[in-house]
Amino acid sequence: MSNLLYRLGRSAATRPWTFIGAWVVLSLVVIASSAAFGRQLEESFEAPGLDSYQAAQLLAETQADPGGVTAQVVLEGQDAAAQLAPAEAALAELPKVLGTTSSVAPAGDIAIVRVQYPAVGQLDKSDLDNLKGALADVRDDSSLTVEAGGDLYFAFEEAPAGLGEVAGIAVAMIVLLIAFGTFVAMGLPIAMALFGLVVGATSMTLVTYLIDIPAWAPQLAAMVGLGVGIDYALFLVTRHRENLAQGMPVEEAVGRALATAGQAVLFAGGTVVVAILGLLVAGIPFVTGGGIAISVMVLVMVLASVTLLPALLGLAGHRINGRRRTAHRPSTGWYRWGAHVTRNATAYLVAGAVLMIALAAPVLALNLGTPDDGTKPESRTERRAYDLIADGFGPGANGPLVIAVDISQGGSVVAPLAAAIAADPGIASVDDPTIDLAAGVATIVALPTTSPQDEATQETVARLRSEVFPTVLDGTATTAHVGGQTATFADLGDRVQERMPRFVVAVLLLSFLLLAVLFRSVLVPLKAVVLNLLSVGAAYGVLVMVFQWGWSAELIGVESTVPIVSFIPLFMFAILFGLSMDYEVFLLSRVREEYRRHGDNTRAVIAGIAGTGRTITAAALIMVAVFSGFVLGSDPVVKMMGVGLATAIFLDATVVRMVLVPATMKLLGDANWWLPGWLDRLLPQLDSAPVETPAGVAIAPPPQAS
Repeated sequence: MSNLLYRLGRSAATRPWTFIGAWVVLSLVVIASSAAFGRQLEESFEAPGLDSYQAAQLLAETQADPGGVTAQVVLEGQDAAAQLAPAEAALAELPKVLGTTSSVAPAGDIAIVRVQYPAVGQLDKSDLDNLKGALADVRDDSSLTVEAGGDLYFAFEEAPAGLGEVAGIAVAMIVLLIAFGTFVAMGLPIAMALFGLVVGATSMTLVTYLIDIPAWAPQLAAMVGLGVGIDYALFLVTRHRENLAQGMPVEEAVGRALATAGQAVLFAGGTVVVAILGLLVAGIPFVTGGGIAISVMVLVMVLASVTLLPALLGLAGHRINGRRRTAHRPSTGWYRWGAHVTRNATAYLVAGAVLMIALAAPVLALNLGTPDDGTKPESRTERRAYDLIADGFGPGANGPLVIAVDISQGGSVVAPLAAAIAADPGIASVDDPTIDLAAGVATIVALPTTSPQDEATQETVARLRSEVFPTVLDGTATTAHVGGQTATFADLGDRVQERMPRFVVAVLLLSFLLLAVLFRSVLVPLKAVVLNLLSVGAAYGVLVMVFQWGWSAELIGVESTVPIVSFIPLFMFAILFGLSMDYEVFLLSRVREEYRRHGDNTRAVIAGIAGTGRTITAAALIMVAVFSGFVLGSDPVVKMMGVGLATAIFLDATVVRMVLVPATMKLLGDANWWLPGWLDRLLPQLDSAPVETPAGVAIAPPPQAS
């Protein structure tokens, strides 16, 4: 493989405009095809097989479709009851509205109108815009305070545009400028990453022909892609500059950079993709679609790194170093650090492991749930509507349970079922059942006594299914299912907990095999898997501390404690495990090069730290800056991803990569590189032999340090 990459790198550097032109054509084709043929991204959070999914399927058959999307409009004021009728009539006339229901709080100063829409797939952002226009008219025509929230806002309201992404790129530019010292060297990784970002993001609407992609996936894919793209370019440019400093011609320097660092990029990217594709085993369609979207973005960045970037390096020539021509020297500071850690390996291993385990310990209190409108900032209308509804009707009114009853074989038990539901201690009130004889479905809307994110609400849902329904329906042909957003997210949490073990095992096994193929070792990939698990566990623990326990939550704009969104642990595990392997691959590739050169394990570990410490630190700073852009958003779900990703990358590049890895490799000694003969024969062989310089290419000796 190294020789193939070497030839690819030399070819790109020799004919840069051919490769650059090919990327330009590709981007134009993707953009044009996306505009002409791209399909709309999905907004659904459904998962076949769940009880809430069965409820949604039944409710979709009814004329009013109470299982579809709802918007909750709240009117507050002394005349709320008197002005409710005209406001409800105006909302009922909006396009695609199936119907409305309303109620007035006992005090008479708060009224609510629930606006019913069809399933989310039949809607778009224009429907939310129409609702907002109608609400503005109600405000103008009355003295009432009007707020709104609900599913429609959840699906289509865009968070206020922040400077997070721009700030992340700005920090990346500063770090690259400091690391490389020239604007050309700084600009190439940014240019390549942005170019790949455009191609990857615009391709999402085309990927929907293969699998449904959730509407939120491109943002997450863009953040991951931007981070890995700049990181991969950073490692390649660093190795290229080292080669130039040794006196190699530009084309030779590019070829050798791709043959060494490029191989690490391929395997690092492959590990990221494998980890993320592990989401396939979760069996949750929108999670699978999100994983595919991120994988496509990472693949685009890997391809750009090994084809577009070498062309840009060839085009830049020696300008990448500016006017300075100094020999590359490993960092003396990082050399001393590596030597210090290896001399005190046992102490550092124990201290580092204790720190990571302590950070991971809170994961035992992990509570999967759904942050609702009550967790949004008070500046948002959804939060104000949530608070008004809770004040006027009780906390459960913000998360009604929509119970679908299949009465196609007879509906005589609907009334007794409604009475039994109302008698449950977790239910505050039950509306009169709505019966659609043509569809054979009855609908019962029940308001819990507790808020949507409260664990007690999940217990109520479980109790209705396991105790209340069987008591009334056993021996009949009637079935009942609990739906609505609250039940849907509770079910998703259960599905995640059920599928998480096999997902984790699949990712660990595939990652182990990839690293075993690359490093021809058993203990090196095993150590990498264990240490990366520590990084992910620590990130989970920090999420619990910040979001569930509220530690320093106000510093990032979180106004109340919230449960961890059910599908975030899946995505975080896949993304973080893959990204953690990036630094492992880059560091250990250098260590292995040194070990093969002289066979001294301790010396190789120190040289690997010295040769990559500065670069890995710069790469981690860039990744942390990019992911911190999530934290600056207003949505708690987005903040969770930002905190988790940034924390894990920081810990992985510092405690794990610069403390635990050298300490464990020192203690393991030559056993690091042990591979049983039978396994060596089973694993595919890579062409990792040193590349040969073509005849006629002279490499000047590196300049001597003064």
